[in-house]
Amino acid sequence: MTAIQSQAFTVPDKWKWFTESRYGMFIHWGPYAQYGRGEQVLFREHLDHKEYAEQACAWNPEHYDPELWAYTARKAGFKYACFTTRHHDGYCMWDSSYTDYSSAKQAPQRDFVREYTEAFRKEGLRIGLYYSWIDWRLPAYFDGPAKDPEGWEKVRAYLHAQVKELLTNYGKIDHFFFDGVWPRNADDLQSVRLVEEMRALQPDILINNRLGYSAAHDGYRADGGVGAGDSDTLGDFGTPEHVIHAEQKRLWESCQVTTWRLWSHVIGERWRPADVLLDMLCESAEKGGGHGGNLLLNVGPTADGQLPPEFVERGLEIGRWLEVHGEAVYGTDGGSVTEFITRGRQTTRGNNLYLIIRFWDGRPDMRLADLTTRVKGVTLLTTGQELAFQQNGDELWIHGLPREAPTRLFPVIRVECEGKPEANQWGRERLWEGDPARVADWARLRGTSVFADGAER
Repeated sequence: MTAIQSQAFTVPDKWKWFTESRYGMFIHWGPYAQYGRGEQVLFREHLDHKEYAEQACAWNPEHYDPELWAYTARKAGFKYACFTTRHHDGYCMWDSSYTDYSSAKQAPQRDFVREYTEAFRKEGLRIGLYYSWIDWRLPAYFDGPAKDPEGWEKVRAYLHAQVKELLTNYGKIDHFFFDGVWPRNADDLQSVRLVEEMRALQPDILINNRLGYSAAHDGYRADGGVGAGDSDTLGDFGTPEHVIHAEQKRLWESCQVTTWRLWSHVIGERWRPADVLLDMLCESAEKGGGHGGNLLLNVGPTADGQLPPEFVERGLEIGRWLEVHGEAVYGTDGGSVTEFITRGRQTTRGNNLYLIIRFWDGRPDMRLADLTTRVKGVTLLTTGQELAFQQNGDELWIHGLPREAPTRLFPVIRVECEGKPEANQWGRERLWEGDPARVADWARLRGTSVFADGAER
């Protein structure tokens, strides 16, 4: 039984590293970086396949330094990484026995996957691999089993063999990210069987939900041409893309770009600022059914193998913030105990409630409504300063806040409670939610009429 099929989801011990990590680095890199127009340039601009292959085979990124990448990732606060072993263009970033269209057989003469896994593992990061089902070069993938049963079987066997090769030759793999199912489905791909074989090779592996819809498991339905093939039941974790959407019954990970739109290196792309990226991490940690979510934040290295300076600058700034405030993100249990959107976000861990302040107003006092658990102490985590507080019923006042924000990013206040932080009805039920009778009772305190004093005329 998969996690989402159960009524209540408890994170297995073997996967607790994932919720403790919260923050992963996605790496989209391949010969498409030479074009500087995104990882899907071959299809989106329907380029000539032969010319693309010639350029891919000549690609030789002499500045690829996985040890520097891994060091930068650790300093940026990432706890795991996911590397594109093969994207939709079919070029393989490892020494595959099943094709010569690879970094090992062509100009670089290097196994980029091996170098990546060894370097990132050495820095203490968990290892993830991305693999695309689709290969734009192969007609049989698009003709499918109905039109070309013999050709399709060769393609399917090739896909399965490569996945098992990746899980056999590179040590312990913690995280596996499939992508690009369209126009096939899980039954065509026999992805359920492949997952069983993957678990035999890597018993602790986390496998994502992009396995295609299955008539046996989901009831077949088209994925609307999106291509991801997200399954409602198959896979250990959900993968909302470009959005942060919580799943209640399995782990989930929002994959996001550091730029405006595209995943691989793009010349002239616009970059999101560090506070926007950090907010995505905090929102992911805040959301989710008791276990929160993860952020898989992407970088597209340059064609010659370097991390873009814009990414490094933003990544290291967030890393410095995490060195001080990491307890409000790593290993948290989800948050948003009370309504807090007017100031920022919340996370929890054990008996602690963390107030992540997106909007610092410079006032010395802050009111937190609707927290019913008794408070033992309040600390401005950013500076270590203990703050005075008063608690009257479900109203908490925090005093002594500095006028200037103590960090360029988000200050964090830790509220230590006597038990797990809990809220009253107003804290549990938010705007547009819950029983409207509570709103009517609240409004009735003012009166019942449209006049300023609420009195009937």
